[in-house]
This record gives sequence, C-alpha cells and structure tokens, in this order.
Amino acid sequence: MSRHLKPTMALAAALLASTTFDASAQTAHIFWKDLRPATQAVAEDAGLPMIAAKLPDHGETLSLNLQDKTVQLAGYALPVDRDGDLVYQFLLVPWTGACSHMPTPPPNQIVLVTPARPYKMSKAYESVAVTGALQPGMEKSQLFILDGVSIIQSGYTVRKAEVVAVDNVPDTITLPINSPWTFLNKKKN
Repeated sequence: MSRHLKPTMALAAALLASTTFDASAQTAHIFWKDLRPATQAVAEDAGLPMIAAKLPDHGETLSLNLQDKTVQLAGYALPVDRDGDLVYQFLLVPWTGACSHMPTPPPNQIVLVTPARPYKMSKAYESVAVTGALQPGMEKSQLFILDGVSIIQSGYTVRKAEVVAVDNVPDTITLPINSPWTFLNKKKN
C-alpha cells in the first residue's frame, strides 16, 4: 500500500467509526419500565398477568419524555399483519403469551411496530430488538388468534423500525410455572 493511501484509509476508518459512535450515542437503550410511570406496579407486584383493569389509570399514562427519541427496546413480537413468514406489523410485548390466551398488558406496555422492511419471523413471540423513533399515542390493532379476533390497544408506535432477532430480553418478566406459555421461554439445545 502506498504511503499516500494509508493516511486516506485511516481517515476513512476514523470517520466511519465516529459516524457509528454518533448514531449509537443518539439511540437510547430503554427498558419496559421506562414506558410506564415509576409509581405503576410492575407485573410481579400486581400479579401476573399485569392487566390494565388492575391499574388506577388502566395503563394509559404514557412516558412523553421519550417522544420522537430514537430508542431501542427488546421484547417479544406478536404478528398483527403478516403474509406467510413475512411480518409487516407486529405488537412488541414484555412477556411471552401476552395478548393471546392471557390478559393483555396495559397499553403503556405494548408497542405497535411497523418494520422498515418486512421482517421474516419464524414463530410468534420471537424475541427481537426494535430501534426507531418512539411515538406515544393510543392506537388499536386487530389481532387474529385461534379463537377469534381481539382488539389490542397499544400506547406507543415505532414506524420504519429496524428489527433484529435477539437471544434474550434483558428485562423480561418470568412467567409463573403454571403458565401455559412457559414452553416459549425454554432454550433450544
């Protein structure tokens, strides 16, 4: 490599590294607790499943300080709009089994996600991390489950989201032993 090319390559690498650093510095890595008031009971306190009816505000108090901020949140994807294994819209929920055969979490614990590109999903409740601009605001979605249609109210939306599969959700709620959804939490060998 010529001695003139080395400084140019080093400068290009430095610019690329600083761009990556700046982008990640602007992304807030949040947890489910960041989407609800600090005074609201968590699932373990309210008894699983935490449902809106048990909460004084029905889980409709949203965190407005995150509005328009680029965030990354890990959770479990439950398809709303799909064609085969391609998912065009999904609900991001804090535990497996939420919204399907278990009471729905409060709206401030559900995010309606529209991926930037269709996301290839192999199973419901796949653990994913979503990155995008968080918008507080109530929105209703129709969820088609085996025994009919449910209307689910989410408290947040992320549109044009980047979605990646993750191995675990750091702040997941551990389901009780008698939950019919514990099989979803078991690791594959």
